[in-house]
Amino acid sequence: MDLHTRFCREAFDERGYISQFSLTYPDSFNYAYDVLDVLATESGDSRALCWWNGHGRETILSFAELASLSRRAANVLSSHGVRKGDRVLVILRRNIEYWYITPALERLGAVMVPCTHMLTPEDIRYRLQTADIRFAICSPEGDTPQNLLSVQGLERIFTFRKDIPGLLNISGEIASAPDTMERVPTRATDPMLVFFTSGTTGYPKGVVHNHLYSLAHIPTAKYWQRVADGGLHLTVAETGWGKASWGKMYGQWICGAAVMVYDFSHFSPAGILDVISRFHVTSFCAPPTIYRFFSRCRREDYDLSSLTDLTSAGEAMSSEVHRAIFNIFGLEIREGFGQTESVLMLANLDCAHPGSMGRPTPLYDVRIQLQDGTFAEGDEEGEIVVVPHGKAYGIFMDYCSHPELYKDVWEGGVYHTGDIAWRDREGLFWYVSRKDDLIKTRGFRVGPFEVETVLDRHPAVLECAVIGEMDATRGQMVVAFVHLEEGIQPSDSLARELRAFCNSRLASYKHVSRVEFLPDLPKTISGKVKRGQLRKKV
Repeated sequence: MDLHTRFCREAFDERGYISQFSLTYPDSFNYAYDVLDVLATESGDSRALCWWNGHGRETILSFAELASLSRRAANVLSSHGVRKGDRVLVILRRNIEYWYITPALERLGAVMVPCTHMLTPEDIRYRLQTADIRFAICSPEGDTPQNLLSVQGLERIFTFRKDIPGLLNISGEIASAPDTMERVPTRATDPMLVFFTSGTTGYPKGVVHNHLYSLAHIPTAKYWQRVADGGLHLTVAETGWGKASWGKMYGQWICGAAVMVYDFSHFSPAGILDVISRFHVTSFCAPPTIYRFFSRCRREDYDLSSLTDLTSAGEAMSSEVHRAIFNIFGLEIREGFGQTESVLMLANLDCAHPGSMGRPTPLYDVRIQLQDGTFAEGDEEGEIVVVPHGKAYGIFMDYCSHPELYKDVWEGGVYHTGDIAWRDREGLFWYVSRKDDLIKTRGFRVGPFEVETVLDRHPAVLECAVIGEMDATRGQMVVAFVHLEEGIQPSDSLARELRAFCNSRLASYKHVSRVEFLPDLPKTISGKVKRGQLRKKV
């Protein structure tokens, strides 16, 4: 299956590595019509989706079946008033309906707003107001139905499989709906998706992507995750986050791979390893936290022979986890970097360089910009920026209700990521911190990650986060917050031990001045540490 070659032009160097890449597409491009329907026609019986709930229920859907379900669902949603341009909140966890509701909304030209089921009514209210949302589609499970009913402003709430007062169960209507529909005209540059960011530095921002976002994930799937034509890819992410689009539909299907969905309620590293073994997953992507849990498992308990590639993004990964995973899987983890506002910007495409974000992916010209606005020539620290050449494929088109913020991130004609890194002589990028997280002490700049990486090696530390605390003589001093391994009790002597362990391995200006113990680190609902809350504790 070579569908991706219809949308891209690529060239390779003498080593076989991608050297040039560009997208080609019709002005009317729409993923549902121009990808899913083509796959349904040309490879209709091929497996597109393998869904498993961990309790004996398994469903496999072909491209033809998904295309049919999406047309039926589009007809039903249209009959209830969903129109082109309408913004539709979608909270479907990892439920199988997500994989045909997404293309159904694309067919209608509606704008999907995926969100996590962990949202409170206040969270939902904020998103409805920020993104001007009229409709909602939700899972019947958990508190989401009642949370949606408790807020004002929604015209209609749809659900599946279960009759809930105040919600419209459309499962029966979809089953009997027509399987044909006229194409709704859309342009490739029309809005398609709105993702909300994690909100690590303030209120979550509504990030608007157009239809080209789906095509810009071809490099994500083909060159980074290395999905196999006919293979099975598993990305661990709930559908409410942008990471789901990186690994649960767009690039994988274009490249001919099926998507594995493990619909779990409670995270279990053993459960995920069992899915990899049971369904012969060929490529796998997860945040570092999950690999950290894997590092405690025994390889001999699982058949992992089908796996060929491991990737990770979302936060920087320590070298300790890299080594542990290699010992278990016999594979290296190739890290990558991107944002809710983008697709994959930096990645280890050729081979793994533990701890490095990798090099720019073929879609982007990525640079390090210094404080004076110039670009770094050597290994100086600065902000990661993207210099656009022509169209900035995959980079978002607006922030909902906040055009001034969009203008800010494009200051000077480059896209500002807000992340600090440095680039070595081989062109590899190395993460330092978010721009607001840098610790300035004794005239030096310290990235939290480099201190956390050392502290994470201590056997008593489950996870940690480092911030700067204002100090009269040093500007800031380094403070570490530590969540201990189960069964280990905090004490003054352990705090001294952790400081000594860390400081003996760091330059003096990076030394940890104080260690604080917490039963849990404060995190966003996407799992990122809220350093702002930690700063309030010091």
